[in-house]
This record gives sequence, C-alpha cells and structure tokens, in this order.
Amino acid sequence: MYITTASSLLRTTRPRLFFSSRIFAHPPPRASFSPAPSRSFISSLPRWSHRLHCGSPSTLRPQIRAVAPVLERFHRKIATMASENPFKGNLTSLPKPGGGEFGKFYSLPSLNDPRVEKLPYSIRILLESAIRNCDNFQVTKEDVEKIIDWEKTSSKQVEIPFKPARVLLQDFTGVPAVVDLACMRDAMNKLGSDSNKINPLVPVDLVVDHSVQVDVARSENAVQANMELEFQRNKERFAFLKWGSTAFHNMLVVPPGSGIVHQVNLEYLGRVVFNNEGLLYPDSVVGTDSHTTMIDGLGVAGWGVGGIEAEAAMLGQPMSMVLPGVVGFKLAGKLRNGVTATDLVLTVTQILRKHGVVGKFVEFHGDGVGKLSLADRATIANMAPEYGATMGFFPVDHVTLQYLKLTGRSDETVTMIESYLRANKLFVDYNEPQQERVYSSYLELNLSDVEPCISGPKRPHDRVPLKEMKADWHACLDNKVGFKGFAIPKETQGKVAKFDFHGQPAELKHGSVVIAAITSCTNTSNPSVMLGAGLVAKKAHELGLKVKPWVKTSLAPGSGVVTKYLLQSGLQSYLNEQGFNIVGFGCTTCIGNSGDLDESVASAISENDIVAAAVLSGNRNFEGRVHALTRANYLASPPLVVAYALAGTVDIDFEKEPIGTGKDGKNVYLRDIWPSTEEIAEAVQSSVLPAMFRSTYEAITKGNPMWNQLQVPADTLYSWDSNSTYIHEPPYFKNMTLDPPGAHGVKDAFCLLNFGDSITTDHISPAGSIQKDSPAAKYLLERGVERKDFNSYGSRRGNDEVMARGTFANIRLVNKLLNGEVGPKTVHVPSGEKLYVFDAAMKYRASGQPTIVLAGAEYGSGSSRDWAAKGPMLLGVKAVIAKSFERIHRSNLVGMGIIPLCFKSGEDADTLGLTGHERYTIDLPSEIRPGQDVTVTTDNGKSFTCKLRFDTEVELAYFNHGGILPYVIRSLAQQ
Repeated sequence: MYITTASSLLRTTRPRLFFSSRIFAHPPPRASFSPAPSRSFISSLPRWSHRLHCGSPSTLRPQIRAVAPVLERFHRKIATMASENPFKGNLTSLPKPGGGEFGKFYSLPSLNDPRVEKLPYSIRILLESAIRNCDNFQVTKEDVEKIIDWEKTSSKQVEIPFKPARVLLQDFTGVPAVVDLACMRDAMNKLGSDSNKINPLVPVDLVVDHSVQVDVARSENAVQANMELEFQRNKERFAFLKWGSTAFHNMLVVPPGSGIVHQVNLEYLGRVVFNNEGLLYPDSVVGTDSHTTMIDGLGVAGWGVGGIEAEAAMLGQPMSMVLPGVVGFKLAGKLRNGVTATDLVLTVTQILRKHGVVGKFVEFHGDGVGKLSLADRATIANMAPEYGATMGFFPVDHVTLQYLKLTGRSDETVTMIESYLRANKLFVDYNEPQQERVYSSYLELNLSDVEPCISGPKRPHDRVPLKEMKADWHACLDNKVGFKGFAIPKETQGKVAKFDFHGQPAELKHGSVVIAAITSCTNTSNPSVMLGAGLVAKKAHELGLKVKPWVKTSLAPGSGVVTKYLLQSGLQSYLNEQGFNIVGFGCTTCIGNSGDLDESVASAISENDIVAAAVLSGNRNFEGRVHALTRANYLASPPLVVAYALAGTVDIDFEKEPIGTGKDGKNVYLRDIWPSTEEIAEAVQSSVLPAMFRSTYEAITKGNPMWNQLQVPADTLYSWDSNSTYIHEPPYFKNMTLDPPGAHGVKDAFCLLNFGDSITTDHISPAGSIQKDSPAAKYLLERGVERKDFNSYGSRRGNDEVMARGTFANIRLVNKLLNGEVGPKTVHVPSGEKLYVFDAAMKYRASGQPTIVLAGAEYGSGSSRDWAAKGPMLLGVKAVIAKSFERIHRSNLVGMGIIPLCFKSGEDADTLGLTGHERYTIDLPSEIRPGQDVTVTTDNGKSFTCKLRFDTEVELAYFNHGGILPYVIRSLAQQ
C-alpha cells in the first residue's frame, strides 16, 4: 500500500526527490570547462550550454499544484528545507604558481579528521561530492558522516546519495534516453506543467559509435562504404539524435565516424578536475554503457548505470547507492617480455571473479601500478564489468599527468589538475612513502607472474593460458554443452568441410577461425598492443605468411588517433596486407556488429554443423553475441588476433606447432613473428605524438558531410511519426495522473520463463540481428520493411514495439519450460502451447494474467541494458525471483516497477520443487522495508520466503510511483 503520512513520505522519498537547480540553497556552478583539450573549440559549439539554470531559492519557490493534501503539505515542507551548505567554511583557495588563484575547493584536509587519511582514494571522491553538494536536503551531514566513517559503515549496506559531475551516453543507449526525455516532455505538457523542466542539468556527452557494422571488409574503401550503409540504415535515428542536441541544453553529440565512446572519453572528454567558474572538484561520470569504467584508468570515478538511472542523473537527481566496500589490489613487479596488457587484464579478471567483487570498488595500488602505462590501466579498468566490480580505480599520479599532456591537454590545465589533487589529498606520488590505506579486503599480484593467455570460448573470465589452449579446446569439444563444452562426438571431431570460396578450394574444421577482429575500446585505445599487432603483421608478411581469404578480418579503431600512429609507424600497410583494413571507427564485432559471413562460409558451417571460431580483441564473448554462426568466441590481444588469423584455427599449440610455412619453405612459429617489448616501446615512442590527439579532436564535432546534411526541426517538443519503425512514442506515461499508484504485490501470476544460472542481459535484451521468423521481423514486414533493411535491434532501440518483441529473443536462450530445447520460445502454461516469448506474453496480457520470471545465480550479468528491464515490463512481467542479481540490472528492474526477489541461501527453484507450471502470489506487507523477507505462495500449496531486493529507501519510492520516470515527472510537475 502507498504510505500516506507526510513524515513517512518524506522518509521514503528524501534522498532522490527531483528538483530543478532553482531551489538549491547552494546552486551548482555553471558548467564551463577548462580541462578538455581545446576549450575555445568547445566554447564555440552550437547549443552547447555552458551554464546550468540557477536562481535564488528565496525568490523562486516551487509552484504547488492542486494535489492530494498529503503531497501538498509535503511539497510546502520541502520548499523550505534546503539550507546553506554547512561545509562552506571548508572552501579553500587554490593559488596559482605565478600568483592569483585557480579557484576555490571544498578541502578534505580542512576537516581535520584522521579517518579521512585512511580512506581509499575512490571513497574520497564520494566524500568530496557529498561535502560540496551538502544542503541538508538532497545530501545531509549524516550522509557525509557515513562516508567519513566508511571503515565501519561500508559493511552495513548504508545508503548514500552521489551526484556525478556529468553523464556519458552512446547511441544505442542514448537513443532510448533521448526518446524518454522527449516523451517526458509530452507527459509534462499533458499534466499542465512546463515541458522545459525536462532538460539536462549536468553536462551530457553522447558519442555515436554503436551503429557501424562490418558489411565491407578487406577493402581500402571499407570505411566509406560501411559509413554509407550506416547512414542508410540509421538516418532517421541520427536525425533524432541531432534534434536532441539542439532541443536539450547541455547535450553534446559526437557524430558517427569519430570513435568509440570510452576511448573518446579517455582521450578527450575526461576532465579529471572540473573548474566551473572558479569552483574546483573531481570529474566523475556515470554512463549508459557498463564499460564507462574505462575512465577509472584516468583517475576519474565512473561506472555504468542503466539508461533509467542516467536520465535521472541528467536532470540533477542525486543517485542513491549503497556505500561500497573497496578491494585493495596491490600490484608489484613488471610485465615480462612479450606479455601484453590484454594478458594482464584477463588474469586480473579471473582473480577478481574468484575473489568476488560484485557491487564493490576495486582500487589498484602498489609500486607495480607506477610501471603500468595509462593505456594499460585503462584496459584493466575497462573490464570491471567482466570481473563484476562497480569500478576498477587507478588514482591520479605522474603517469596520468603525462598522458594528459600526450593527449593534448594544455600545460595550464595539467598544472591546475595536479595542484588541486595534491592539495585535496587525491594524488598519489610513488616517489614518496605511501601511507597505508584501509581496504575491505586485500589482493596482490606480481606482474611478472602474468603469462600470455586468451579467454573463452563463451565467457570473458574463462581464462586459458596460451600454452594450454590446444588441450583446452579438445576438452571443450568433448565436454557436455555448457560454458566450456560443445559435446561433439569423438568420431566427428576431425570432420573437414570442403567448399568453394570464390573459385578457390577452401575447408573448415571444428575450431577454424572465420572472424578475426581487432576491435573494442578495451584494446584499440592501447598503442602498445595496436602497434604490436602491426609488428606481427609486418614480420609475418616478411616471412611470407598470409591470412586465408575466407577469414573475415577487420580493424575498427576507437579513435582517429590510432590511424594516425599506425600510418606514422608504417605498420598499417602490413595490416592491410593481412586483411586488417580499417572498416570504421566505432564498436563493431565486440557488440555483434560483425556483419554477414560470406555465403559460402556460412553454408559450410551450417550444413556441416561446424563449431567455427571468432577471435577478437574485445571484452565480451557470450554465446550468440559475436555472430550466430561462431559458437566458439575467444578474447585475445590484438597481436594474438593477427596470429590466430594467420594460423586459421584455435586448435593449435603455438609453442610446438608452426603457424604456417614461410616463403623459404621453412616452418614459421609464433615466436618468429612476435615482437619484443623493446620493439613495441620504440614504435610507441616514435609514432604516438601529442599533435595527433590535438588535430583529431579539434575536428571531432565537425562531423562529416552525411551528418552535416541531416535536416532537423527547431521545435523543443518532438513530432512523433506513427509510421516510423525506428523512433516510436513509448507507452510508459499513458493515462498517468499526479497521484502515484502505491506499492502492490502480485496475485496468481504465471511463470513466463524458468532459467538457470548466468542469464545475461544479452539473453534478455534485444541485441544483434533480427531473426527472419521472429515477432520483431513479422512486425517490420507488416510495415513494409524489407528483410535487407531490418538492421539490428540496437539500431531500433528507440522503438518500443520492436524492442518488446525482441525481449528474450536470443537464439541461445535456455528455458527450463522447454525441457532442454534452446531458443526464444516458451510454454504458455494454461494452454500448453509452445510460442515465441513475446506471443506468449501477449496472450497472458490479453487475458489479464500477470507473469513472473524464475532464475538462478547472476541474473542480468553483462552489459548494462535498460531494455533488459523495459522489455520485461512491457511484456507484463511483475517480478523476477532469482538466486542473485547483477547490480545494474537489479536496479533497472526496480526503476521499471518490477519486483526483484532473491531465494534464501541454499535454495532455488529446483530445490524448492518449482517447475514453472505453478501460479505465484507475492504478498507485500503494508509497510515495506529495504531487504525484508516476503512470502511467496503457489497454487499447489507450496510456500517459501524470499528477500525483497529493494535495497534502499529511494527504491521503495520508485516502486510506489510505478518506476523512476513517473516519479521524476510527478516531482517536477508539482513544483
């Protein structure tokens, strides 16, 4: 039931109530930036708002609409609650070396609290934010004390508010965010309020990087050809994003063809320290992509959130989070010759997955950190989602400052950054004695112990030492179907599929490499591994080795800087010789945009049931993600991607078996083409130059002719086109009123799906290509869209009709209701029919029957995807009962009004004897508390207890309102 006393409502909603900056007692400063490489260029950008809308709280009071008496009293009360920042006395001047001052900052040392000195650096950033934003309303002194007392409070699941300095989007997740903002403006209009209240109050950077596909490869014209196809498919959604950049203030859109969002963030968008009209504070960011964590390598606190959370943060809402534990990961020694950053991150990922770091920060420290380049640190930080942490954080040190200069940040900016961070005890100097900090737990790795490795064939944390790869592959062929098994009968493991490839004989076996892609922000941001790949290609060419033409090879850099240094080094020509021509600048194979395989290759795989392999320098290799026809997918460093492409198979022992035969007739081994650490360092030193970064990013927002020709209206309200199959007005706020619906349980729900462990957001959320016989395909065909124009689910994230039909549409979905059959179908329990999940869900909805989902451990692991929560909500799912949840996905379920429940320890659907054919009733008590026990009963008399996974009071507030977005709209509409 909805809590109906004013005091209860205040307690339920206080941490996250949504207010425009006009009623802040201490208004946020204007967002004028100095740290970016070219300040004057940013200043000249059209529609890039440099100030937040600030006003006097004494003269601009919220207008109270005629609402329920409780809400009216509540809003009168909160209008007077905000007070002057109690820490204003801690504002301290930061002098410039030559006289004058950089500005003022909230000083942590001035607190004179010995507990602060022991805090991990990542927690100090949370502390500074709380102090700076403290108004005793959105952020209270009690919140500040919780963070200062982190050593004691971090183990108690205490809630704190956090206000990130900015928000980062990519186009797949950015389009639905802008769709929601546009729809929220319409809802505000219908409620009789000012639609322009829906406007970002913090800087929002959106990089269009997820739409390019590898349609054309092994061609000098690949970049242009793929971009033309990208615009043909996505012109409508690109125009929508361009409209958003003009309709909303504080929103910068980086056009297609510029790079990958996380690399652009690292090299250009990352401020490290903000200087907003003389107020200095640490850069921090939340992004709608889980690999936002890459920026942690630069000492910027950042992590991935769902699009729903990001939208609230855009509008000035403090994020509610559980104060995390921090794992201290000490690094010692240095990497051995020939060992890459990719080898290191796969090793770190395995160690941290085993340790258990879900929901925690990981902070790297120790002398070994000083031996790692910034790019190596960013590689480790990037894969925090793969090891399960919220962040993998590297505090700022001298290496960070050197990188800032390399990437074109001005000397004055770097001086300001260093001065501020030193003054506020946020800088690490490895030349000075290190004070021991307190961590929740401790790990240590000697870098010299890291050995070459890859990861796969289906999960990023299944690391395989390179020397054991052949044996591991054969074990995978033997093992039963699972994360490490394909169950191929012994008698067919040696099968050879011979076929004709454009007039020449070709053959495939189990383990044959058909996709080899140097791709992904994880590695293309790292010059050492990119130039290392070029050196492998060069040495192989000189010895006479060549990649077979039926291997689909591609190179998709994360920014134009990569092209510049590969050309400068002379290595791009050798990569081209091996088929690794540049195909575009953006995410490609790593997110499933690998494009089609040649028809002859695809037929050979399908007709002979070959377990074909992809090798990519990415961060994700879940089954069905890279390509539907590559059942084995391995993550590897860029140099190893080239090596496996040359070998043509993953069924090889590189130590003992040759890659091929050289032009002199002699065997060529991996060691013959592998560059030394010194060779790579020399190439980096001579080829990676600051001018490359400056010239690349001075031009980054100028777009390209195709982008610049897009015509968009100047209206601030979007004109929805009912015929559009890309952008569609979602139904979230249909028939919405100012009165919240209140809390509610679930009665007599059917089980839509019954899952085991490790169901990822790739399984739940629409991703990859749209299968020809799927409900989404049927919808598009009915609207005159030809199969060749289906595009991907990612490109259609702005259309809820397509996305609802693509929810749970993964071809590798394993649903227990189907008794072992794999695919995107389920059983409609009342009729016993086997239907597509969407069709079954609609049948339930048509008869007014709610549904739930049963699941095992790690439900929702993988990338942060808002559609993994939006889709189930549109299908009518009211609750998910799982053994455990991934952090972001659980939060997103709450944000869409879905109840997350956890089985008690040692219990799951199987141990409780649940088949999924029962009907489920979830009884919620009259007053809900975070984490309390609730009872679930079934129609066959079974009853069991679950933990209610509303983890904070603010999540209860969201649920009372039917989700976070309705909550935001009501809060703003009543001002």
